[in-house]
Amino acid sequence: MASVVLTTLGGAVGGPVGRALRAVAGRTIDAALFGGKRREGPRLTELRVQTSSYGSAIPKLFGTMRVAGTVIWATDLRESAATTGSKTGGRTTQYSYSASFAVALSARSIRGVGRIWAEGKLLRGAAGDWKSRTGFRWYPGDEAQMPDPLIASVVGVGSAPAYRGIAYVVFEELALADFGNRIPSLTFEVIADAAPVAVGTIAGVLSDGVIGGQAGPVLGGFAAEGTSVGDAVAALIDPIGGWYAAGGGGLDLCFGAGPARRVSPGAGAPGRRRAPVEPRDVVVAYHDSARDYQTGVQQVRTPGARATERIALPAAMQAGDAAALAGMVAARLASGGEGRTLMLGWDAIDLRPGERVTIAGEDGRWRVRRVAIEADGITADLVPIPSDAPGPVAADGAPVLAADVLPGDTRLRLIEVPGAGDTLQVMAVAAGTAPGWRRATLLAGDDATGWREIGMTAAAGTIGTVPGVLGPGTAAIEDRTSEVDVVLLHDAMTLADADAAALDQGANAALIGDEIVQFGRARRTGAARWRLSLLWRGRQGSDWAMASHDPGEGFVLLDPATLRAIDDPLPMVGRAIRAMASGVALDDVTETAIVPDGRALVPPAPVHGRIDRVGSALVVRWVRRARGSAGWRDSIDLPLGEEREGYLVTIAHADGRGETIEVAMPAVALPVPGAAAQIAVRQIGTHGASRPMILPFLPETP
Repeated sequence: MASVVLTTLGGAVGGPVGRALRAVAGRTIDAALFGGKRREGPRLTELRVQTSSYGSAIPKLFGTMRVAGTVIWATDLRESAATTGSKTGGRTTQYSYSASFAVALSARSIRGVGRIWAEGKLLRGAAGDWKSRTGFRWYPGDEAQMPDPLIASVVGVGSAPAYRGIAYVVFEELALADFGNRIPSLTFEVIADAAPVAVGTIAGVLSDGVIGGQAGPVLGGFAAEGTSVGDAVAALIDPIGGWYAAGGGGLDLCFGAGPARRVSPGAGAPGRRRAPVEPRDVVVAYHDSARDYQTGVQQVRTPGARATERIALPAAMQAGDAAALAGMVAARLASGGEGRTLMLGWDAIDLRPGERVTIAGEDGRWRVRRVAIEADGITADLVPIPSDAPGPVAADGAPVLAADVLPGDTRLRLIEVPGAGDTLQVMAVAAGTAPGWRRATLLAGDDATGWREIGMTAAAGTIGTVPGVLGPGTAAIEDRTSEVDVVLLHDAMTLADADAAALDQGANAALIGDEIVQFGRARRTGAARWRLSLLWRGRQGSDWAMASHDPGEGFVLLDPATLRAIDDPLPMVGRAIRAMASGVALDDVTETAIVPDGRALVPPAPVHGRIDRVGSALVVRWVRRARGSAGWRDSIDLPLGEEREGYLVTIAHADGRGETIEVAMPAVALPVPGAAAQIAVRQIGTHGASRPMILPFLPETP
């Protein structure tokens, strides 16, 4: 009769589960459903190398999982060239590569894609920010999705597949510089369902509704693979001790304790007990949700164990849930020796495999594994159902995760700095508003003539603003009175002290407004806020700017490692240069401009001017300076650095009259003005005159 009941049930159910039920004739539902041959179910595969082989299995995803995916379409690598330098100074061509490709993720529809790892490092962060530049689109795998426009543009509109029923992503022009100019091995955090999913729900979906019953444990995620539905379901159900019972129109999934039927052994037939099972330790491997889905292991040790039961569960779980599972498996194994076979009376003829029973006069619950009709009654094989007990404490150390730091928005500054010899130098300094910023693509041009790529920015600079006003100072001695507050782009940017020897070698030079200032002391005063003191003012001939500071001026640390020359087009005095920096995110674009005034091409203003009255004449003397930043090391005058030595001396009288004379030596004799006057001295340079040194003249009062 038991065979008749199950066969009738199987006739109403289609598919592989129905065929299994139709084959049941006194056997266990477990064996009939999944067969006695070797099964190939899903494995722990979150770090598996991404594949592109024809016929590769695409898993059905549940909850949130990390998977490698399968490349289903790709273009050839795209090569781009950027040439820097000038015709006179030589040109350098740098090549960069990008790739476009599509990756299949799930054979079941999904709700979104979270983080993405490339070679184990984050390519896309939890906030959706990209660490390398790329275009990106994802498709949910529903039956309404249309072909991707990039794929259609390459293979033709009529030939582009829509991949309906397959959730996939498309990368467009992924920059490959960070990956050795090859497509990296990628893994994806895929959100298939909005919340964790019960095991029973997963089994029901995989079996097209044939499997129902209890919801069972809840998993963070699951990747269903295998050569059949049975393989996928068995790999999920077997490790957690689930089983099946015949239900209305299908199978009921069962877990642990529940309503049970009372049975009584026949008179004089106490039944047979199976031999005890050798004690075993239990090791459960799983995907640890708290550790970027890396493989985690929880272990339960059993006294006297000389063997280990190893379970690899292709599911995302918390460490505590995995430890509880390991404890449940250990309890089930510990009670495995109590399995027994009972001879029951004819009143148990309707007993079905999978039912829970209690035995009259005994404690505990049992699961019916097999029922057979014998000549003198009903024989039932029973398996104990372990009682619920608290699981062991999870072994859970501190996770080491891939860094996920936001890049922020790109900021770009163009500055004119002293060059070598007769070269005009304009430098680009870029950084991000958050610590995760790395570099940006640099372009030159304008909207009218077009923009052209000229390479990448240098390493992230140290950029900020000066909320107050830097007061006037002197370039002759260290300024121990003035202090300047600086607000940097983010708190991870830092400044440091420098001693006098380091300052003498050029350390801690910064551009504040138009003045180059060196600082000996840097003190943090708050988040991203610093106070600078022990200042060396007016460095590299910028003393002219010491009296022209405004609130809110820019601050740029002049670190050579962060400066990138703009040399295409070649900078020229008076001609505007426009530059654009394009960060990793497609919408992270910033633009700025500068009009070089040639400040680095003309000599610095003369210094140490004095006026002496010698009889009826005024003798004006001064000391010249040379371009460049070389120090005065040997008490010998620095080389002139110009085609000739010459000076323009202008006398501005109080009545508005003025006259200019040119001299070849750093001294000149002038007639004594009859009233107050102002004397300005400029050094003549190869590319123009210096800024003036101003000396006031006041007539003597009787």
